[in-house]
Amino acid sequence: MTETVLDVKGLTVDIATPDGVVHAVRGIDLQVGRGEILGVVGESGCGKSTTIKGILGLLGPNSTVGADHIELAGHGDLLRTPAKKMRHVRGRRIGFVAQNPFGSLNPIYSIERQFHELQKAHGTKVSKKESREIALGMLAGVGIVNPARVLDGYAHQLSGGMAQRVVIALATTLSPQLLIADEPTTGLDVTVQAQIMDLISGLVRSEQRSVLLVTHDLGVIAQYADRVVVMLEGKVVEHGSVTDVMVDPQHEYTQKLISSVPKREELHDVIG
Repeated sequence: MTETVLDVKGLTVDIATPDGVVHAVRGIDLQVGRGEILGVVGESGCGKSTTIKGILGLLGPNSTVGADHIELAGHGDLLRTPAKKMRHVRGRRIGFVAQNPFGSLNPIYSIERQFHELQKAHGTKVSKKESREIALGMLAGVGIVNPARVLDGYAHQLSGGMAQRVVIALATTLSPQLLIADEPTTGLDVTVQAQIMDLISGLVRSEQRSVLLVTHDLGVIAQYADRVVVMLEGKVVEHGSVTDVMVDPQHEYTQKLISSVPKREELHDVIG
């Protein structure tokens, strides 16, 4: 693997509930290299989203996150980064694309204002005119044909696919080295899913960004990821190159996941 951008060792997440403590994530190790897409796959409830929220420091006060380290290249250990400083890490060094784009957009601010507020929040000293020009370029870069119209509008005026493009543009405005995408194609039709994943893949290949991609879709993993981590009940049960894991899975759970795909022979076609 090339230079490691994100190195997570021994990540645990415990969540306090009225019925006791839930050990949601239990000793996760993962690494993301520069210019690489690492896929994290597993059934709903296996701890995928909790893992990335633990990395980003986005879990609630009833959660306890531990790890040997969560190292981000050029920054240091995220686990030991104060909350105020983490707000600057998120956005400037790490971009986050959630599965519900409308939950990431402010419904009462225009899209233009949201680009401007993002840049202000991270100390970028630009005028509103300069901010608009940056935003226009970012929206055009994610394939939005009429970026000026989108900038002047609001989140509720966007389709799901368009909203996700806006969120990706926002997440990459400050040129973060790592993009974390949590089920970025959920709820989108197949054609739009492919467009969004082509967009994310293009950002990696053209700008040497790194992506941590969480999904339950093995087809997406087979087509776009370089390596894959398979999770079950809060633990990693298998990891390796997409070719190795998809063609010759070693763990029984991975074998069952692959066998459950209706057209599993297509997975082999995708990865060659």
